[in-house]
Amino acid sequence: MELTEEIRAKLFEKQDKEYGDFNSAIIPNIGREHIIGVRSPELKKISALYKNADIGGFMNALPHFYLEENYIHAQFLNTMKDFDECMKATELFLPYIDNWETCDSLAPKVFRKNKPVLLERSAQWRRSGHTYTVRFGIGVLMRYFLDDDFDVKYAEEAAKIRSDEYYVNMMTAWYFATALAKHYNEVLPFIERHRLDAWTHNKAIQKAIESYRVTDEHKAYLRSLKVK
Repeated sequence: MELTEEIRAKLFEKQDKEYGDFNSAIIPNIGREHIIGVRSPELKKISALYKNADIGGFMNALPHFYLEENYIHAQFLNTMKDFDECMKATELFLPYIDNWETCDSLAPKVFRKNKPVLLERSAQWRRSGHTYTVRFGIGVLMRYFLDDDFDVKYAEEAAKIRSDEYYVNMMTAWYFATALAKHYNEVLPFIERHRLDAWTHNKAIQKAIESYRVTDEHKAYLRSLKVK
């Protein structure tokens, strides 16, 4: 049995059709026929089975038919040890990502080993015409450049993004909400000066207000900055 078929068989062994219905509801742009219905803990267990396996055949079998196969693919990328190999494989995978869940599950640990190259690629991804590649590029700024490596110029880059795509704008809002939680004083001017489009501006404020990391005083002020 080929690895792709083997993995698919294991996924169906853990099928939960009601959970599949739930996933279909929260990922509306994916047809129900593309969702097996496997919970995250089971997906992680399945991906862990192939930690030392030759996964090349599966990784090259793109596009995958099932959402859960894309999740397994992302998990394989997340645990790769070689930066260059992981980057190459990630760029091969990105054009096939067609939903927010797969996009947001992709966060390779090895990317932290070469931040300069990652930052350059993130800029390229954000200029892509593909919704989920752009979303991933913004997500890279949020996951890898909001702690010790934070620079306000990265927020400047995120603020320049304009899109008609809901899933791009939602990630931009998520970025600014998280940035407000971690670097309030540096990021607040982007909100005060209305550097984002109105929808993303209000959504960023909403998500920041929902965060336990933002103080009540800051939340009160952010509420006053909403665009009506």
